[in-house]
Amino acid sequence: MKMIAIFAAIIAVFVAVVVVRARHIGSKSPASGMPAPDFTLNNQDGKPLSLREFRGKWVVLYFYPKDFTSGCTVEARNFQRDLSQFELKNAVILGVSGQDENSHQKFCAKEGLHFKLLADTNYQVSSAYDSLVNLGVAKLSARHTFLIDPEGVVRKNYLNVNAEKHSAEVLADLAEFERTITPK
Repeated sequence: MKMIAIFAAIIAVFVAVVVVRARHIGSKSPASGMPAPDFTLNNQDGKPLSLREFRGKWVVLYFYPKDFTSGCTVEARNFQRDLSQFELKNAVILGVSGQDENSHQKFCAKEGLHFKLLADTNYQVSSAYDSLVNLGVAKLSARHTFLIDPEGVVRKNYLNVNAEKHSAEVLADLAEFERTITPK
């Protein structure tokens, strides 16, 4: 009985630490109006891809915890469902998580994804965007998204993402930005 109480206390402390850490994630994310931090990561095909390659296009840079999990699968499927609408708005989708290229390739094949997933295996990019959950024993990318304009400037960050509705939310915001921001 005493061991159960000790175990329960340890779990309670662990959960409290995770909640406190999670609350601070995103507080130092690139703000709207700031240049998006550039990076180079390998895509699901093992080819390096840099953010700067997409100048002249809108970029939906979304971070997600893990391939093949329920919320991440829903979010990816919805981006895939709406991909043609994003393309009509001169936008590309880039997904980032800590899994390697092989995992991303399998995830794309299984879910029929036709946008790029980037392998942030050392979590440097997730950290640069303040989108890293460090659980002590494991690290995950947080479910955050950054809408980056054709000049490479963050126009909106999404730090409280609902995987079910997120693609539609980003599309609506992209349409609004296109109406209010005139290209140089």
